[in-house]
Amino acid sequence: MNRKEILHVVGLLLIFTGMAMLPSLLLSARENLLKPWALAVILTMGTGGVLWLVTPRKIKINNREGVAVVGLGWISVVLLGSAPFWFTGVVPNFAGAVFESASGFTTTGATIFDNVEQLPASILLWRSVSHWIGGMGIIVLGVAILPLLGVGGAQLFRAEVPGISGDRLKPRIASTARALWGVYLLLTVVVAISYRLLGMSGFDAVNHSMSVMATGGFSTRTASMAAYSLPIQWVTIIAMFLAGTNFTLHFRMLKGHWTVWLKDIEWRWFFAITLVAVLIVFVALLLSQTTAQGLPVTKAVFNVVAIVTTTGFATTDFSLWPAVTQVILLGLMFMGAMGGSTGGGFKVVRAVVVAKHAGREIRQVIHPRAVIATKLGGRALRPEIILNVMALLALYIVTHAVGTLALAAFGHDLVTSTSAALAAISSIGPGLGAVGPAAHYGWLGWPEQLILAVLMLLGRLEFYTVLVLFMPRLWNPFGGNR
Repeated sequence: MNRKEILHVVGLLLIFTGMAMLPSLLLSARENLLKPWALAVILTMGTGGVLWLVTPRKIKINNREGVAVVGLGWISVVLLGSAPFWFTGVVPNFAGAVFESASGFTTTGATIFDNVEQLPASILLWRSVSHWIGGMGIIVLGVAILPLLGVGGAQLFRAEVPGISGDRLKPRIASTARALWGVYLLLTVVVAISYRLLGMSGFDAVNHSMSVMATGGFSTRTASMAAYSLPIQWVTIIAMFLAGTNFTLHFRMLKGHWTVWLKDIEWRWFFAITLVAVLIVFVALLLSQTTAQGLPVTKAVFNVVAIVTTTGFATTDFSLWPAVTQVILLGLMFMGAMGGSTGGGFKVVRAVVVAKHAGREIRQVIHPRAVIATKLGGRALRPEIILNVMALLALYIVTHAVGTLALAAFGHDLVTSTSAALAAISSIGPGLGAVGPAAHYGWLGWPEQLILAVLMLLGRLEFYTVLVLFMPRLWNPFGGNR
C-alpha cells in the first residue's frame, strides 16, 4: 500500500472540488459573501494542491489502493465541501455543515434548512452542484480526467460502481467514464431547457436539472416541486425515471439500439414494480378522499417515482397518506433504482436476485435432489455473485438496524428513527414522521446529524468502500505496523 499515491489522487479530487465552487464564488460577489467563499475555495484547492505537490507524479494504483482512494476521497470531499455552509454562516455549527454537504454529494437531498428561499443564491447553487458531481460520482469524474494526468482509473471505477457485472461501454475505462458523463450532461441540458420553456426561471431551471438528474432532491423552493406547474412536474417525473435507469442503456439507445430498455431484464422489473406501486397508491388515495378533490394521478405518479428513484422531490406530504401507501413507499425506499443509475437504494437487480434465490430455495426444499440454478434473464448466476448480494443485504439490514437504534436512543419515535435511517442509507432525503416531506432535519441535535451523515456515506458507497478503511489489512496485508 503506497500511501503517497493515495494522497496524490485525493489531492486531485479536492482540486476538482474547489474548481466546482468557482461558479458560486462568482455569485457570492453580489451577496457580500465573497470573503467566506474565497476562504472555502482556497482551503479546498489549497489542501488538494499541497497533497498533489508533495506526492509522486507518476503513480500506479492497484485494487486495494483504488478502494482506499474512493473511501478517503469521498470523506475528504464531503468534509471540505462543508466549508461554504460553515464559513458563510448559513449553518451555525460544523455538524450541520457536514450533514448538508454529505446530503449533497451523496445525492440524499435531506436538508437542515426550514426556509430554502432565504438562502443566498451561491449556497443554493453549491447544493445543486454538489448533487450533480455526486450523482455520477466524484471518483468517476476523476476516472475521466486522471488518465490525462498519467493516473490509471480502472481500480477507481470498480470501487465506485460496484454491481453484479462490470458492463463497459468502451474498451478503456476512461472512455467509459467520459461516455457516461456525456450522456449525463446531455440529459441535464435537455431537462434544463425543458424547464425554462415551461416557465421556470433560468436559475431554478439550472438548479433543478442538476438535482433531478443526480436523483438528489435539493430544490430552490421550500415547497419543492409543489411550487411549480403540472407540466413542470410531469417533465420532472420523466427526468427522474430516466435518472433512475441504468445510464449504459441510455448510451446504447443514443447509439441507435431503440429497444435496449425493453430487452433489459432489470429495466422491465423496474418499470413493472413502479407501475404496480403507482396503481396501489392511486387507488388508496382515491378511496381516502372525496371525488370533489379530483383524481390524484399526478400525486401518485410523482411521489412514487420520486421515492423509487431515490430523488426525494415531493409535491405533497405523503406522511399523511393512508398507512398502506406509506408501507409501499418504505419498500420502494429500500429497493431504490436500477444499478448503473444515479439512484441509491439496494438496487432493483439485487432485489430481483434475492427474490429469485428465495424462490429457488423453496423449490429445493420440495425437490432436494434436483440441481436448481438461480437465473437472471435466462442466465444462471454464479454462486459468488449470489453470496455477494446476500452479504450486501445483510450489511444493509444490520446498518439500518444500528442507525435506527442510535436515533431512537436520542429519544426519537420509531417511525421517525426507522424512516430517517432508511432515507439516509438509500439516499432519499425525506422520510416519515417528524422527517417527512413537509419537515426538515435542522431540529435534530448534532450527534444525530453526524450519525445520518455517516449513514449517507455508507449507503452511497455501498458499505464496503468505507468499512474497509478501518481494517488494518487494507493498509498492511500482514496486519502489522508499517
